[in-house]
Amino acid sequence: MTDLDGLADRARELDATDPLARCRDRFVLGPETAYLDGNSLGRPLTVTADALARFAREDWGDRLIRGWDEQWVALPTELGDRLGSVLLGAAPGQTIVGDSTSVLLYKLARAAVDAAPAERDEIVLSDDDFPTDRYLLEGIAAETGRTLRWIPTDRAGGVPPEQAAAAIGPRTALVVLSHVTYRSGYLADAAPITGLAHDAGAPVLWDLCHSVGSVPVDLDGWGADLAVGCTYKYLGGGPGSPAFAYVATRHHGVLRQPIQGWFGRHDPFAMAAGYEPAAGIRQFLSGTPPVLATVPLQVGLDLYAEVGIDAVRTKSVGLTAFAVEYADALGLELASPRDPDRRGGHVTVRHPDARALVAALWERGVIPDFRAPDGVRIGLSPLSTSFAEVAAGFEVLSEVAGLRPTS
Repeated sequence: MTDLDGLADRARELDATDPLARCRDRFVLGPETAYLDGNSLGRPLTVTADALARFAREDWGDRLIRGWDEQWVALPTELGDRLGSVLLGAAPGQTIVGDSTSVLLYKLARAAVDAAPAERDEIVLSDDDFPTDRYLLEGIAAETGRTLRWIPTDRAGGVPPEQAAAAIGPRTALVVLSHVTYRSGYLADAAPITGLAHDAGAPVLWDLCHSVGSVPVDLDGWGADLAVGCTYKYLGGGPGSPAFAYVATRHHGVLRQPIQGWFGRHDPFAMAAGYEPAAGIRQFLSGTPPVLATVPLQVGLDLYAEVGIDAVRTKSVGLTAFAVEYADALGLELASPRDPDRRGGHVTVRHPDARALVAALWERGVIPDFRAPDGVRIGLSPLSTSFAEVAAGFEVLSEVAGLRPTS
């Protein structure tokens, strides 16, 4: 019989030897027993409120409109370069911050499809990718007369290279996949898949929403073409924080983004007639950047620069492995990869009444996420989640669900 008390004791031991345990106190910790949804919305850093107040008082309050000339015009690319350096494996001049993930995904996907020859009439995607990805690509296919080629995907896994290879071919205009899947946490083998697409003459757009800040990303090393991702999960950017887009240098001047706003013109403050795109990555900007909303992201990147993504990944693997062990002890069916090399920062377990179970857990101060039809998704943020917090969450889950350890 597995001893749940023994797992709780081991959680305390793991926290005592965790080199990132010191980071937990740098976050705002609420009254909840266990926050297990950091891959939907991360906790704020304690310094975020002061940073926002300082921005309102000084950068905005003191400098007013002068702030644009002094720093804000360059912010989308400068912050993009920092994000690229700290977390994306991207050289300068290829990343911007601004807009939402959906808007940026549309821009890059539509630009790539528009640049493809007419005979490349298929967009390849997973049938279990995040809804926005599927909906946007459905719309782009309708707008451009393309066809969607769906990859049937294991809901407890993802798309391996061999399955991607079977779907990609001479008719492929674009491949769009998530690096870490939103449901199961499957971690895709990005470099081989990118290479397969390139061998077939097609670009790949990677959705990094569930991987940035959780697993190492190496866009330049993969030979990636395009990528988008959000900043409100692991990076602590806050609800509605701006997303980011990566466009490899070789595509600058080749791809033409479809939302031609004033900030993407080469001289936006000229207010001149006619759209003439800026050089480089700035051509993928559209409207006024959300300057105020970038403040929490900037302090989040400070912490990542301090600790390093490799240390974060080590902690993440430990947390998810501990969650899998607890799930096994309770007899819960795992709906995520067991291999840590194929698992991102969250795990999902199945329960026949998952929706009601999650609602009951919320009432008890344990906050996981429900994923239809029967998934309880457990998001583990390495910088703010402790092993003891995971143990406390599973202990309440076992009580609410009426589970007992398996022998």
